[in-house]
Formats: sequence, C-alpha cells, structure tokens
Amino acid sequence: MISKITFFIIINLLILSTISGCIDIFQDIPTIYESTPTRISYDIKYGYQVDCIGIGNHEISYRCFIPESIKTKSYSLLYNYNYNLITTENNNYIYWNISGENDAIYELGISASIESESNLFSDLNGKDALTIEEIINFYPETAEKFTQEQSNEDKILIDPYNSNIRLVANNIINQSKTNNSLLIAKSLFIWLKENTAYQVHDGQGDVQPAIVTLQKQTGDCDDLSFLYISLCRAAGIPARFVRGYLIKKEGENVVATAHAWAEVFVGNTFGNKGWTTVECACCTTSIQADINQNFGVEDAFHLRLFIDDGSNESINISLSGIHVQYYDKINIELESFAIVENYIELQSNQLVITKDNKRYYR
Repeated sequence: MISKITFFIIINLLILSTISGCIDIFQDIPTIYESTPTRISYDIKYGYQVDCIGIGNHEISYRCFIPESIKTKSYSLLYNYNYNLITTENNNYIYWNISGENDAIYELGISASIESESNLFSDLNGKDALTIEEIINFYPETAEKFTQEQSNEDKILIDPYNSNIRLVANNIINQSKTNNSLLIAKSLFIWLKENTAYQVHDGQGDVQPAIVTLQKQTGDCDDLSFLYISLCRAAGIPARFVRGYLIKKEGENVVATAHAWAEVFVGNTFGNKGWTTVECACCTTSIQADINQNFGVEDAFHLRLFIDDGSNESINISLSGIHVQYYDKINIELESFAIVENYIELQSNQLVITKDNKRYYR
C-alpha cells in the first residue's frame, strides 16, 4: 500500500511537470507534451511588390514556387501576364519574364489556400529503416544524387567530401556502432544540436558553405541545414534541402517567415516515400526535446515551396530570388511580402513519447 508521503510526492511531481509542459517522471511513464495545433488552414499571399518609377526601360525576372500540392486546396497568380508554368522533378513554379517601360507597378506572386497537417514517423528506434548498404543497393539513383556536393556559383554549400566534415561523420558512425540509416541520422542530429547554435550571420543574407558553419559553430536555418545535409551525405545517407515558410503565431497575429530545413532518406514507408523531415534550426529546452519534436517531424506550420533535386542548378534556383535590370532615368523599388489570413486551428493534439521510444499524437 502506498504511503501518504509517497502519494503526495508523486502528486506534486505531476503538477510541476504539467506546469513545465512535459511529463517525464518515471521511466515507465510516457513523455507527454502540451497540446499544439496539428491541423490548420489558412490563406497565404507571397511574392514581391515591384515599383518602377521614372522614364526608361526595365526588365524583371522572378521564379515563384507553388506550395506543395497535397497541402494546397487552390492557388492563383497575383499577376496574370508574361509568365510560364515550369515543372521540374520535385517542384512547380511560375516564372515571370517582364519587359516594360516608364512608370509601372507589379505585384508578382501567388495566393493560396492551405490545409496542413503534422506528420511524424513513429518509431525512433529505427526498426523499419534501411541500413546504408540497403539504401545503396535498393535505391542506387537516390544514393548517387543525394550524397554528392552541391555548389552555388563559386561556393560549395553542401560539402560531404570535405575532410573535416567527413571526420565528424566517421566519428559519429564509429560511436553509433550501427549501420541503421535512421539511427546514424539521429546521432548526427544530436551532434548538430550539441555543437552548433542558431544565429543570423553577417553578410547581407549570403548563405554560408557547410565548412564555414562547422568552423564558426553558428548559422541560420540555411547554414545549419547545409551542414547537417553534408554530414549525412558524408556518412552515406541521402539528404536534401527544403525551402518554404514557417507559419508562426506572434501574439494576436499569424506571420509567415522564410525558412529552410532538411530531409533524410531512410527508405521503406517512412515519411514521404522514404524521406523524413529534420528541423535543423530548432531550439528547445533539451536535446531530447529536440529529437522528440523536431527529428522526423514536419509539423503543420511548415509550408514547402522548394525541394532540392541534388543538382547545382537546383540550389542556384532556390537561392536566386528576383532579378531586375533598368535603364535610363528610372528607379526600381522592391519589397517582399508574405501575408497570412483566415488562420484556423482545425485540430490540436498532444505528442506522446512512449517508454519504448515510440511516439504518436493523441
């Protein structure tokens, strides 16, 4: 029979843990996180406002990526002239190529209605994930395309061949004592969280090569994703770059912030055709909380616009932005925008991590 003192200690611990937002007291009690929106809907409008003022000619080119189709209920163009719909291996985008003169105003971009739902893989033990050798044997094309370096102009941004990056990856593999792709990817994620920090870097928005982020141990979402992808590829795990928006509540407002993250390929039925999301720029109270909530989880607040196809051209396009040329006595003013309206939380759930390291929403 449990004593009164023991009973009151247990009750107090449960109260304190509930206040902190997470229950994780005894080994046989699951970790339960506070309820969070897992299915949402909203309208988003994003792109560039281009104001041409004065006398003279101007040329504008801009690629605007269409949101992932499974989340997009409908979309429309903000400017219905001088464009082409481009379809590539992983992406669809609108390409505007405009030649004009004198005063003109263009609102270039996309308006879309989105319904998004959180997704995760349930087994953190990696039971159903493939080994690295199995990935190479069963998915040779994926292994080849997504384990190489990628460059943007004169910078090697994803650099699995760099000796320092390979040294880190090999050390992690040796320490892990496994060839399971998911478990190694998780160990690399832990290393990233323990050895780097999120920080917007100097350079007017220029992205850092992976080796620079490794040396500085800081970077923004692009930089940390490039380093993590490089580490995974150095270990022989296919990994790729994803860009889009992060939808966030800020007080009474809902905003869309440009964001980037990574995906790793572990095969079988994990995630999206074997690919699973890794949020490299996450920042929570502990490494374990980062794993539980951000490794192999794509929450409803992530909106994909671009998915890397493994080529240099793909990386260049993802970072290209808008390009403007003008002549004579004309001035161009550019302003990017991303506006979220009609935000609705359709469903909220708690994330549960069981004692045997499995997770689900309830």
